[in-house]
Amino acid sequence: MCNLYSLTKGQAAIRAFARTMADRTGNLPSMPAIFPDQSAPIVRVIEGERELTLARWGMPSPAFALKGRATDPGVTNIRNTASPHWRRWLGRAHRCLVPFTSFSEYDTDEAGKKVPVWFAASDERPLMAFAGLWTHWTSTRRKAEGEVSVDAYGFLTTDANGVVGAIHPKAMPVILTTADEFDLWLSADWKDAAKLQRPLPDDALQIVARGERSDE
Repeated sequence: MCNLYSLTKGQAAIRAFARTMADRTGNLPSMPAIFPDQSAPIVRVIEGERELTLARWGMPSPAFALKGRATDPGVTNIRNTASPHWRRWLGRAHRCLVPFTSFSEYDTDEAGKKVPVWFAASDERPLMAFAGLWTHWTSTRRKAEGEVSVDAYGFLTTDANGVVGAIHPKAMPVILTTADEFDLWLSADWKDAAKLQRPLPDDALQIVARGERSDE
């Protein structure tokens, strides 16, 4: 489960990468460590235009996961798109791109300590995008915060490829890398967009850092 990723490219690079027409993020800083429930950039289509905006990482949890709980911090990773809980958000209106430069999975070192391992396309950390879903939702995400209405997002996972699977065999994020894949994810019928829920080829990722909870 990917619960930590990085976005360290500037706004102009992100806008050009995702071909956005509007930027509603304000002055966006480098984000070397993005954790669950943190606000981070997504790219979505509103009234026919791609916009870069901020949303909080964590989609609404299924009802069974909320039994006995007073808060819902959200679900970061989405695997079972056949679930009725997720099907409501699979249409074009709720799909988004989640830009990133690297993501982390945890490994266990010789001392038994969990350490982050960072994956990227190369040492240069070029931009890539997770295949995301978003929605506007009202809930209590943190008890101290109380009930809030937020734009929330999560991203799909799939089987791990050989590179990620050596560290985290269960799953990896669904990653998009080309303009054609972005167009397909944001605008196609679900039966076609669903084909993108597949592992990235092994040669498209490599380990670029290990041991730190941020990737500068």
